[in-house]
Amino acid sequence: MLKYAIIFAIISLIAGLFGFTGIAAGAAGIAKILFILFLILAVVFVVLAALGVGAARKIMK
Repeated sequence: MLKYAIIFAIISLIAGLFGFTGIAAGAAGIAKILFILFLILAVVFVVLAALGVGAARKIMK
């Protein structure tokens, strides 16, 4: 997901450079949404890992 956010950010920068402001704004919006989703999922998985939820807990039992 982070990969796609970076791709859309690059598309936004290139489109803005060439003067396609509508495309640049759209790509920037998509990049922001994907980056925020990435951050939320990363935090959730870090918290779950810290709590020991998942495969690590099953192995220890």
